[in-house]
Amino acid sequence: MNFPKVKLITGILYPSDNENLLNWAISELAKIWGHPELFSQSVPFDKTNYYDEISPNLNRIFMSFPGLFYAGDLAKWKHQAIEIESRSRENIRAVNIDPGYIDGARLILASTKDHAHRIYLRDGIFAEVTLRYRFKNWQSFDYTFPDFQSRCYDDFLSKVRKLWLKEIKEVS
Repeated sequence: MNFPKVKLITGILYPSDNENLLNWAISELAKIWGHPELFSQSVPFDKTNYYDEISPNLNRIFMSFPGLFYAGDLAKWKHQAIEIESRSRENIRAVNIDPGYIDGARLILASTKDHAHRIYLRDGIFAEVTLRYRFKNWQSFDYTFPDFQSRCYDDFLSKVRKLWLKEIKEVS
């Protein structure tokens, strides 16, 4: 049986005044998934105050990792990210790491929080179709987070999708 192969991506929310913390998180992720191959621009995370416990001034950056990954490992990736978050600071995490994946049709993100639009995977982890790719554009849903609805990540996501298309052809 052929299992879905995808491009692993992750977003990192970090205090906007702490590039050292961002670099540490990237280094920790690279130990697990390889050195990131592509980065988005760092964007102010200012559409919600949901992560104020980390810092009132946050940025988010996305990165993709080289090669194709098995989509069924999404829950494992989220647990690896949680473990890194737990080492970012005592008591309250200093970063938020959101792994997910891109294929030709969608952006899937992992979450520890249940909601009507999320599917339970295993071990306390849920999957969410955050965006879909249709008519040559990334399209949001009514539940899509405001920063994704703003389309500020679309260029990065499209570049990763192109990498997926190239790599999937090579293995087919």
